[in-house]
Amino acid sequence: MSGKAEEILQMDLYALLGVEQTAAAKEIKKAYRQKALTCHPDKNPDNPKAADLFHQLSQALEVLTDAAAKAAYDKIRTAKKQAEERHRKLDDKRKKIKIDLEARERYAEAQSQQEVQITRTLEEEIARLREEGSRQLEEEQRLIREQIQRERETQQQEIGSSTQRNSRVERCSNSNMTPKLKLKWKCKKHDETNGGYSKDILLRLLQKYGDVLNVILSNKKRGSAVAEFATVRAAELAVKNESGLSENLLKISWLEGQPEVIANASQHGQFMSSQGSLTNERDYESVVMMRMRQAAERQRLIEQMQREDEEDGAGS
Repeated sequence: MSGKAEEILQMDLYALLGVEQTAAAKEIKKAYRQKALTCHPDKNPDNPKAADLFHQLSQALEVLTDAAAKAAYDKIRTAKKQAEERHRKLDDKRKKIKIDLEARERYAEAQSQQEVQITRTLEEEIARLREEGSRQLEEEQRLIREQIQRERETQQQEIGSSTQRNSRVERCSNSNMTPKLKLKWKCKKHDETNGGYSKDILLRLLQKYGDVLNVILSNKKRGSAVAEFATVRAAELAVKNESGLSENLLKISWLEGQPEVIANASQHGQFMSSQGSLTNERDYESVVMMRMRQAAERQRLIEQMQREDEEDGAGS
């Protein structure tokens, strides 16, 4: 008996799919889809047993949807169940009788020979399936992959929509500006450590409050930098809470994008309502325009700092 056929005979293919032996091909395919979707390796990357179970389900679909292979499997399965039923009904007295034992041994030998023949037939059918290719299996697995892809796209769209809504709520009242903070600290003119602050250190200190788009350190004027935040909320938290290194404290102030104070709760509700009523097309255009303005502001800010550095250098 080949390893492939022996492996299949060790399994109850109907129980694996959760269907009866009388189930039609359509019911078998439906059961396969339901089972395979839950244990597909792509949906269970942390479960090492998922791939084995998915492989077993695929074997069950191959055999039970092919008439010849199914007939051979059913014949062996029925014979085994009949043998199990007979052995269960044997009582202790008959088991002790030698002649009955010899008869059973002869019967078992005959059954074994018959099983070998039927198994050979099953092996031939499986080999034929391998040679022809299992179009049904390929089609079912393709449908499963497509469904998984659709589920992923839906999840990504939901995450994107949620992020866009949060971005609109946190955007400052003046949409032409991104929030920027000016950072100052004590630093001697020839201090190579820049008072203990570097771009990485500043990023690590500020990113606790939210996404930081950029940190620009002045090359000529030590002890000064500008930080640009993705949201007003993150900038507000940094202004209120961050003090920097204990041995050299930071002085943080608003440079651009400080939010306007909303007069009362009703005005805030009207603002949120108007934002929520925007169509998807207008929201998309607003995001594109905002990013273009952010890029232009960033370039303008760099040029301004360079001019200030040049003026400070000339003055000294």
